[in-house]
Amino acid sequence: MEFSELYARALSVSNEQSISKDAEIGSVGAAILSESGHVYVGKNIDMSCALGMCAERNAISTMLTFETSKILKLVCVHKSGKIILPCGACVEFLKHLENLSKDTEILVSLDPLKTIKVDEILPYYWRDQINGKSEL
Repeated sequence: MEFSELYARALSVSNEQSISKDAEIGSVGAAILSESGHVYVGKNIDMSCALGMCAERNAISTMLTFETSKILKLVCVHKSGKIILPCGACVEFLKHLENLSKDTEILVSLDPLKTIKVDEILPYYWRDQINGKSEL
């Protein structure tokens, strides 16, 4: 599956809605392609108490509900259509799923096509330092 198709899937769920006085959803949409070929989408959940969830973690959690598979591609899209990178919490989440996400291509730009991997976003990781795999 091409990144343009994943982008369209992510954008299709980024339709912001207020669902209560304390919760809004959908200002960001995400789509992931698993190694098995399935696409999972998610939208962010913003709550006034900070217990929400980012769109990419929502999509990954949905995948993990149905299968344990490598994540081949990841796209995050703001409701404006702008491609965005995963936040720090989501990068940490991806790092913890190391065997499933180590080689995940994350979309940076469609034109020209540019991707980045998790280790390029977070090259120095606390666990690697503890285990002697990385030094600053």
